[in-house]
Amino acid sequence: MNTTLVIMAAGIGSRFGEGIKQLAKMGPNGEIIMDYSIYDAKEAGFNKVVFIIRKDIEEEFKSVIGDRIQKHIDVEYVFQDINDVPEGFSVPEGRTKPWGTGQAVLCAKEVVKDPFVVINADDYYGKEAYKKLHDFLVSNEKLDAKYTMGMAGFVLKNTLSENGTVTRGICKGENGLLKTVIETKGIKEENGKILCDDPEVEAWVKPEDLVSMNMWAAYPDFIDYLEQGFKEFLSNIDDDPMKKEYLLPIIVNGMLEEKSVQVKILETNDRWFGVTYKEDKEAVQNSFKELVEKGVYPENLWND
Repeated sequence: MNTTLVIMAAGIGSRFGEGIKQLAKMGPNGEIIMDYSIYDAKEAGFNKVVFIIRKDIEEEFKSVIGDRIQKHIDVEYVFQDINDVPEGFSVPEGRTKPWGTGQAVLCAKEVVKDPFVVINADDYYGKEAYKKLHDFLVSNEKLDAKYTMGMAGFVLKNTLSENGTVTRGICKGENGLLKTVIETKGIKEENGKILCDDPEVEAWVKPEDLVSMNMWAAYPDFIDYLEQGFKEFLSNIDDDPMKKEYLLPIIVNGMLEEKSVQVKILETNDRWFGVTYKEDKEAVQNSFKELVEKGVYPENLWND
């Protein structure tokens, strides 16, 4: 069975400072985080990658990674554009903020025809999650709902930054299935306790709880759902037309509430790392150096 890795790489990276954080060099031979993600996905059995990027970074993106990667795996590009809205809708005057991860995946509708996993470009997920999600997709397991999905469940304490707060989808599950995912901002750990911007979540969340890192496994019919849902979303943005976003965790949580989806949680104990802040860069470089020294990855990843 063919499977596709969809990489959301259209983020502006405003907190990273100068340059595009998804393209920052992290490995010993200038590899970026996406190199390792694609390497792990290919190793797990994925045979195509779809990059979701902005048109204005296409040239740099291809020179930094796209042209290299297409020697090793099938590659396609799609472009996320704030002006790409359904017929009958328009972008609110003055809005510059992108529509979010739900619209990003929707942009790939015409090129994603096989089971797929979607990830963030600037997150390193580890090998285990790719293997588990790939095996879940090819097993064609049908859960008891209209839509079947999988989610990589990361341990919250393994996904925090030492340089500031983070946003995570905090999860509750039962019998291996996702029951709710709460998009939560301002997360940090102090003295073994998790603090965040949501007092209700802060009252119960623990460092060992599972979170979503926007690593979802789905089938093409999920993109059809996103297409219809985007219209409904745009019809209800009057309360915050400049900033409201169509986000995957919120979309999936809405599907869970309406009981149209069942999501299998595939827990991984791999340690996440990524570049949320520019201060994270050195720590990520050191982490890859350590993984290479341990033999998890070859020093020259692609042997180019």
